Amino acid sequence: MSRAVVKKPSALADLCEAAVYLDEQTTGLGDCFLDASETAFEQLTETPGLGRLREFGSPTLKGLRSWRIRGFENWLVFYRVADETVEIVRVLHGARDLDAAFDQDGDV
Repeated sequence: MSRAVVKKPSALADLCEAAVYLDEQTTGLGDCFLDASETAFEQLTETPGLGRLREFGSPTLKGLRSWRIRGFENWLVFYRVADETVEIVRVLHGARDLDAAFDQDGDV
């Protein structure tokens, strides 16, 4: 069963920021990143157990998993699986302080 992708507002903001940043580095790279992200999201709908289960201090982050974006392996998709959806919570560079990124995010 394939699930629907639901992107949280924080994930949409992350995608926009990353695409702009990458495009400033190399013209067209932002679009490639967005395409690769959509491919990763589709993979997650087909095989929702991909990646690894993450452990954060906050109970609101329970069940959060992460998966790398192919071609952009330093970028991580943080997601949750529900009965009919894959909820994309954040899309973050792996070098970020992930705990801090989630601490400031009231949309999880």
